[in-house]
Amino acid sequence: MANAPLPFAPFNALADAECQERIAAARARLGKEAVILCHHYQRADVYQHADLTGDSLKLSKLAAETDSPYVVFCGVHFMAEVADMMTAPEQTAILPDLAAGCSMADMANLAKVERCWRELGTVLDVEHDITPVTYINSAADLKAFCGEHGGIVCTSSNAKTIAQWAFAQRPKILFFPDQHLGRWTGHSLGLPPDEMAVWDPDLEMGGLTAAAIKKAKILLWKGHCSVHQMFQKSHIDAFRAQYPEGRVIAHPECSFAVCAAADHVGSTEYIVRTIKEAPNGTRWLVGTELNLVDRLAKEVLAQDKIVQFMATTICMCSTMQRIDPQHLAWTLENLAEGQVVNAIRVPPHEAQLARLALDRMLAIS
Repeated sequence: MANAPLPFAPFNALADAECQERIAAARARLGKEAVILCHHYQRADVYQHADLTGDSLKLSKLAAETDSPYVVFCGVHFMAEVADMMTAPEQTAILPDLAAGCSMADMANLAKVERCWRELGTVLDVEHDITPVTYINSAADLKAFCGEHGGIVCTSSNAKTIAQWAFAQRPKILFFPDQHLGRWTGHSLGLPPDEMAVWDPDLEMGGLTAAAIKKAKILLWKGHCSVHQMFQKSHIDAFRAQYPEGRVIAHPECSFAVCAAADHVGSTEYIVRTIKEAPNGTRWLVGTELNLVDRLAKEVLAQDKIVQFMATTICMCSTMQRIDPQHLAWTLENLAEGQVVNAIRVPPHEAQLARLALDRMLAIS
């Protein structure tokens, strides 16, 4: 074993081409000791090295099925936390750059959620009236909060099913951190807008009156994805005017106006599957992250399918972009030298509670 990890400083000056060579060499040395997971939104020069690809939950499930002791997650922090909780104790989840976070996940932290819970407790019997539901795009301590308070985790693909379960437990839902996914989920269950109130964590009582809290079936945390908020209904209107036969597909993290105007709404896996299974010669406008859209456009071009990015400006997951060839080369070379860098380990008590919420979701969906 080496005495100390290789410092990152020499790697950040490496040209991309040299990084690719060093990544390949380190992988050859490691063999099956390390498995590389890449989220759909990952940049192309890193994605090309993936052993497994998919959305965050799928990747963690797949990693748990491997016997590789090191799980290198090219994604963002909450994804690596889920991988740590779902893989075996002898497996280690690694995030090549600890700065790769999620702006949406950061919009809800434990202190603010606990304060929200206390404030709601002045109006409602929270333990009997509200089921906390956290989107998987959240920190492990918020998943643990849900586990402790009879709540659950959801993904963009199973949110409706999870909400149905939550309503079967208690009459109200506190949904965080993404208001748009929560609103679209409520809409899919037939809830009117006036029964879904936005909770602003920076205002006393979320900026709501006691009457509004009592009326709401879903309390939507005031959070959003910085990528998906870029898409506008006007983008869809312009596309339909030019291509009346075209189809529009959007991620449910988009605004309600965008989702309502789309032909299809679903998760990244759903978007990929729907377009790949569509008839040849179809044209698509896609409202999700740019790296995924560009990759998908190239993959279906041979079927004469045209895939267009929805926004008129470039928008990608900037925090995931921080996982670059330099960080991946540094991570893998350290592993090849017997050193683990940037291991992600959720504290045992927190992981136990978070797994309660995750296991509830997995049992239902």
